Amino acid sequence: MSDISALESRITAALDRIRRGVDAQDAQVAASASISVALENERAANVALVERVRLLKERQDTQVASLTERVETQRAQMTQLDRELQRLRASNVQLREMNTQLRAAITEGLAPELHDAAVTAEVEALHAQRSADAVEIDAILAELKPLITEAPHAAG
Repeated sequence: MSDISALESRITAALDRIRRGVDAQDAQVAASASISVALENERAANVALVERVRLLKERQDTQVASLTERVETQRAQMTQLDRELQRLRASNVQLREMNTQLRAAITEGLAPELHDAAVTAEVEALHAQRSADAVEIDAILAELKPLITEAPHAAG
């Protein structure tokens, strides 16, 4: 009988080990399921973050392109303004020279060709001044236009 008791205790011990193994396996399956759910949640969050980064980069690229275009436009306007100012300065120098010659001619006796040249130089100076003013106004309007178009968006 002692053999039967020994066998019974061995079988009981073996069944206990099997039960513990099954319980441990069930715990691993439960942990594995929760890990799988957590992994899927992280993957979904990663996809959302990637999309957000893509949208931010797209918006940044659009803003950079817009700013680059604005800078190029302003650079072209400033170049044109500089040309007009150089033309105005040259015209003013010519006008001063003609006025000096006209004063000298008046003191010595009026020469009609000097008078015509002085009037022509003055008209050229006025045209150059008007062109420079127009370019300057265009530059100012170009600066104000984005601000005006942004104002309704900011208020709305």
